[in-house]
Amino acid sequence: MCLAIPAQVVELRDGDNALVDLAGVRKEISLALVEGVVVGDYVIVHVGYALNKLDPEEAARTLKLFADIGELSAGDDPIFH
Repeated sequence: MCLAIPAQVVELRDGDNALVDLAGVRKEISLALVEGVVVGDYVIVHVGYALNKLDPEEAARTLKLFADIGELSAGDDPIFH
């Protein structure tokens, strides 16, 4: 299964690169596939590439879903262990 996740651009770097932040984890990615990205934008990231820009409200909803899944998996239900 492949997973693409939203991350916020915190710094534009040389070439088509940017530094993104996802819950405190920062990673350099490529913006070669997306035009017009500025600091503060959310992008969908898959294997080190931004695939497209994402509306901030949609990014917040998606990140909340990921957080909720994480809370479930950390619970006492033995199905997650």
